[in-house]
Amino acid sequence: MPLALLALAIGAFGIGTTEFVIMGLLPQVAGDFGVSIPTAGLLVTGYALGVVIGAPLMTVLGTKVPRKRMLMLLMGLFIAGNLLSAVAPVFAVMLIGRVVASLAHGAFFGIGSVVAAELVAPQKKAGAIAMMFTGLTVANVVGVPLGTLIGQQIGWRVTFAIVAVLGVVGLAGIAKLVPEVPRPEGVRLRHELAAFKNAQVLLAMAMTVLGFGGVFAAITYIAPMMTHVAGFADGSVTWLLVLFGLGMVGGNLVGGKFADRALMPMLYVSLGALAVVLALFTLTAHNKIAAAVTIALIGALGFATVPPLQKRVLDQAHGAPTLASAVNIGAFNLGNALSAWLGGMVIAAGFGYTAPNWVGAVLAAAALVLAVLSAALERRGSRSGALLASDTPAMPEPARH
Repeated sequence: MPLALLALAIGAFGIGTTEFVIMGLLPQVAGDFGVSIPTAGLLVTGYALGVVIGAPLMTVLGTKVPRKRMLMLLMGLFIAGNLLSAVAPVFAVMLIGRVVASLAHGAFFGIGSVVAAELVAPQKKAGAIAMMFTGLTVANVVGVPLGTLIGQQIGWRVTFAIVAVLGVVGLAGIAKLVPEVPRPEGVRLRHELAAFKNAQVLLAMAMTVLGFGGVFAAITYIAPMMTHVAGFADGSVTWLLVLFGLGMVGGNLVGGKFADRALMPMLYVSLGALAVVLALFTLTAHNKIAAAVTIALIGALGFATVPPLQKRVLDQAHGAPTLASAVNIGAFNLGNALSAWLGGMVIAAGFGYTAPNWVGAVLAAAALVLAVLSAALERRGSRSGALLASDTPAMPEPARH
């Protein structure tokens, strides 16, 4: 794998850290600004919505910019947003900083996926995408717990300043290691938009929303579930999230490896197993050891879907994949927001803290149904094309004299 993938992974590490570390620092931030926890929660919601909006917006704005330069500009935006958060004098300014940082998220992973795939041979594309996303998964194992600890012990502003420094390292790595990747000739915005007329692209994005949404339906409410149902102490939640992160790392690498060999079977297995494990979590959540194992499995199976889904979008949007790739990253965050909302609804309805696991299982099962439908439509299209070719009369050979 090229060293350029390391630079992309470092950028992904910084982005993953800033996205998730705020969840562990909400009490400190709320206390410093004198706002309620629900109000401080807008820093999470605002970031997620910024990703959904920023992914297509920044990609469209960058259609005429070389991909390497656009990645550098996005990292600059990420650095500025985190510095603004670190020095914010009032809550509103910090919220603006979070949104500014989030605008870089979707486009960075979207364009980065395209660049990563172009740096390697065709049979290694999913593995290259997985290598870049390793930065995001490792952030949940190292960056988020460490950032949370620093924020609690020294101050949350220090955490965001360190994340900004990570952005500088990522920017320098991209400038030094990522080669100039020429844009395909003749590809314009209308070509990028045309990808959304492809039913297979839309199906892949729907699988992204539902499949990864299934993961976050459960993980969003992991703290009350583990403390009130499993009986863990409050301080144990951090280490349970580390287990989740370790599962993400392993699942991401396995998903990338096997997606290059058999993409759709990889999706069938990972989505099917994810639905089963999420359903079982309603039972295993009552036992500490079983709950810890299940959390790691959810991380592994959930992120095993990421490289194949991202590659699926790239393959189906061939010729103009950049915007579709970025929008698919927004789809992950849309799934996170949707599933967290649904999970909160079933808890508020009185079904208990394990009820979001059922929501997640249903979402993952729905994604599996879409995967089967997508493959069936693809096979039907291939058969129709073959029949059309066989029915076309051959051109008569010219007479020989």
